[in-house]
Amino acid sequence: TGDGAPAGNYGYTNSGYSVYEEENERLTESLRTKVSAIKSLSIEIGTEVKNQNKMLSEMDNDFDSTGGLLGATMGRLRTLSRGSQTKLLCYMMLFALFVFFVIYWIIKLR
Repeated sequence: TGDGAPAGNYGYTNSGYSVYEEENERLTESLRTKVSAIKSLSIEIGTEVKNQNKMLSEMDNDFDSTGGLLGATMGRLRTLSRGSQTKLLCYMMLFALFVFFVIYWIIKLR
């Protein structure tokens, strides 16, 4: 062949082809690194989501038991309020008088 190009090269020079090949290898490695980082991050996010769901489930159970306890307390309070109002008022008055006399006695001793 009289044009000066090697027969097996099809018109590409070795230096130009290897520059593109090196660039492709570099970009491929960069992409591989980024994909690996994204995979690691997504696994960590999945683990965190599982932990958060477990904690939310435990909180839901705690709130349910607290709600039951509060409901029972409200039931007792309703039962107490339906009882004798005069009896409750009498106890409150006696307690107030007792507190008044204790305070009077403490002031008197000074």
